[in-house]
Amino acid sequence: MQRRKFIQNSLGLAALSFAGSRIHTFANNNIPMSEVTCPAFKRSIMWGTVSMEGSVMEKCKAIKAAGYDGIEPNSHMDRNEVIEAMKANGLLASSVCCSTHWELLLSHPDPAIREKGVENIIIAMEDAKAYQTDALLIVPGRVDANTGYDECWDRSTACIRQLVPIAEKLKVKLCVENVWNNFLLSPLEAKRYVDQFNSPYVRFYFDCGNILMYGWPEQWINILGDRIGRIHIKEFSTKTADTKGRWEGFGTPLTEGDVDWKKVMEAARKHYKGTWLTTEQGPAGTPEELKDLRNRLDRIING
Repeated sequence: MQRRKFIQNSLGLAALSFAGSRIHTFANNNIPMSEVTCPAFKRSIMWGTVSMEGSVMEKCKAIKAAGYDGIEPNSHMDRNEVIEAMKANGLLASSVCCSTHWELLLSHPDPAIREKGVENIIIAMEDAKAYQTDALLIVPGRVDANTGYDECWDRSTACIRQLVPIAEKLKVKLCVENVWNNFLLSPLEAKRYVDQFNSPYVRFYFDCGNILMYGWPEQWINILGDRIGRIHIKEFSTKTADTKGRWEGFGTPLTEGDVDWKKVMEAARKHYKGTWLTTEQGPAGTPEELKDLRNRLDRIING
């Protein structure tokens, strides 16, 4: 799966999440808001970035010990095993990541592949419902030599329209993500894409690091506003990408790249209505690395 390959090949796919409230100052007028309490964000980590050995139970134990509040499981895992491990360790599911959306693209030229993609997203939504979360990460499609931009738009739109009634029934938001898929390359376009469904169950899963090649994350957050259903925290270095290749830009440790986290958090506090911030950052192969990511995440949020 391309997402798994993406995670394995990157030295660090970064993360951000947090629990707790914080007093802040309005940037526009410099007035201390001592009476205002900021949203209490909860910290989660994407399951696919946890590279340590061990069972689901053992990994959840290490994630909890590192200070996270939740996990973003992949879809199509053993539901009972995931539920048992979360319950035993006091973790919640922040969202679910569909594990088949790269293989079974909603924009694929073959209608049979698209149909199977829809079927698997339904299973993923049922996973989210079972884990008591209300958000599912999906890739809406991919533009390439075989799929034109307009074809990606039309095919993925048709598939998501089929899924909306089920999403509304299950109360699980379909959150489309920006993932270097050559699609939805501007915040205005992403806004239009979400709005066409006229449903609170189609939202945007915003990835901060993925935007740096062609935009600024705080601008996207300001424009998308409450259309954002979830946020992935990931670092990126444009300098490294320019000198070593664009994929190497993700190898930069969290807080050491080009994402302006202060501006990102100001925009998130203003517009994002959710409470979960989910890390998608490596390395996360040992308890010490999990704790380091959590500490970097806290510095971003508290900074």
